[in-house]
Amino acid sequence: MEKPEISGRNDRNIIRRMYDWVLHWAETPYGAPALFILAFAESSFFPVPPDILLIALAVSVRSKAFKYAALCSIGSLIGGLFGYGIGHLFWYSGTEFSAIANFFFDNIPGFTVELFDKVRQLYNENAFMVVFTAGFTPIPYKIITIAGGVSDINLPMFLVASAVSRSLRFFLVAGFIWKFGEPITRLIDKYFNKLAILFTILLIGGVMAVKLLVH
Repeated sequence: MEKPEISGRNDRNIIRRMYDWVLHWAETPYGAPALFILAFAESSFFPVPPDILLIALAVSVRSKAFKYAALCSIGSLIGGLFGYGIGHLFWYSGTEFSAIANFFFDNIPGFTVELFDKVRQLYNENAFMVVFTAGFTPIPYKIITIAGGVSDINLPMFLVASAVSRSLRFFLVAGFIWKFGEPITRLIDKYFNKLAILFTILLIGGVMAVKLLVH
């Protein structure tokens, strides 16, 4: 996603410009809708997680940190339900993968046939813990939501596990920012690129963790 920070090249790199753009929208009526849309999309098809946008919005308007966390949680839950629907209704065309499924396999990072099949197998062991773990950690949540729909796991259980894990994750982020405020704002502002790289590493680690779990 991001490339390592290289000092002395231009005034800003792409990530820094994105951060400034996000901070700008955080003080307009469009910051919150953008967060909702990103949280929705990330839970079903979009590869970029909403955490960075949530952090940027929360540190720029600290008093609204929990509001943003709630909005992010709701958007993610609805997006997860949408992902479940994709898997349940549109994943197969007869006995073959549908065009939608092949689009995911060909274009979404980390979304492979092998990983998808192995995640489905995990649902036979403990479906609640699979959904909860993916919702709370950097493991790509969209794989879990779509695989849950394909596997036809219990929908109320899926919603409960998703709501608890996603809300816990986003409210922990918001609570940390709300509690420590200005020091965290200065830290993120100074080291944003390095923190973004670290977050990307965690995302890659999440994919690796799934692969290790299913072997």
